[in-house]
Amino acid sequence: MVKKYLAPTLLLLLLFGMWEMIAVLIAKPYLIPGPVAIFHKLIELNSTLMFIHLPATLEVVLIGLMISTVGGVSVAILMHRFKVVEKALYPLLVVSQTIPIIALAPIFVLWFGYSIWSKVVVTVLITFFPITVNTFDGLKSTPKELRELFLTMKASPVAMFFKLYVPSSMPSFLSGMKVAIPLSVVGAAIGEWLGAEAGLGYFSRRMMTQFDGPGVFAPIVWLSLIGMTGFLLITLLERYLLRWRNQHD
Repeated sequence: MVKKYLAPTLLLLLLFGMWEMIAVLIAKPYLIPGPVAIFHKLIELNSTLMFIHLPATLEVVLIGLMISTVGGVSVAILMHRFKVVEKALYPLLVVSQTIPIIALAPIFVLWFGYSIWSKVVVTVLITFFPITVNTFDGLKSTPKELRELFLTMKASPVAMFFKLYVPSSMPSFLSGMKVAIPLSVVGAAIGEWLGAEAGLGYFSRRMMTQFDGPGVFAPIVWLSLIGMTGFLLITLLERYLLRWRNQHD
């Protein structure tokens, strides 16, 4: 176990050491703050970031993910069940990913103002695609032999869905969630960066206008922690729900 994490830990320490040396040599913290300066700023802004801006960002992330998960799974099921829905919606899903979200975010601010919904819409647009497509691909990858077996045993459509399609699509769905969670943090930060009254992205932009380099990076550290925590939770859930796969391996 120790050997497993030794190499990445040493590499991370090396990168942080190089970063700190470069920051010291340049001696312009408003341009390149070092890890030590960022750590001190995190301690200094602990209360402000943790109790004011972190909850605002978490609210956007959680609401956006909930909407994307419910909507994405529903659309995936409809596309799998009805071919006409797949032909109509799948191209639109692909096209939606060719539009730069950073260009649409100001429009959402005009529509919804500085309310939470302008940030939620950005988050949903970024996270909806991986959840929907991965779930749909998981449903399509259900083994043909098992489908024929269920039909031979005269299983009802409901039984086939919950006992065949859901377990078969679960690995793909969880993979989509592992992609969507870090993206949801990016979406929330973009929305807050362009228009908000609170949030980690908003605070980072405010520090940028004050040329406070460590202050810009401090909320970014929190954003990274949110993404890593969400990814870890989905990984643990995956190990629990798919423990049969680990035993097979």
